[in-house]
Amino acid sequence: MARLKDPCFAAVYLETHFELDEGEEPDEALIRLALGDVAEALGKPKMTPEEYELHLKKLDELLSQQGSDTIYNLGTWLNALGLKLTVAVCTDAVCTDTEDHTINAEARSQLTV
Repeated sequence: MARLKDPCFAAVYLETHFELDEGEEPDEALIRLALGDVAEALGKPKMTPEEYELHLKKLDELLSQQGSDTIYNLGTWLNALGLKLTVAVCTDAVCTDTEDHTINAEARSQLTV
């Protein structure tokens, strides 16, 4: 838990929980646990107990949502912890464009929510 107080470590921790191997199904309980751990490490010290409990309640609500609003609500939820969602170009897999040409890019694209 102490290492999760470092926002950079917390971001990598969440990233590893969101990544799936080919054919692997998301584990909702594991994702909920990881997000809760990060909330405890980053949110609890800077939120009142009431704000922290409300933040956890919002997490439960957003994880039960479906559709595109979920991604934006997760982005807002993470912003309260000092984190943001990003989208990155694949570097460990072959990515191709619509004309099926290989894209060799290691640059990161970011979408802030």
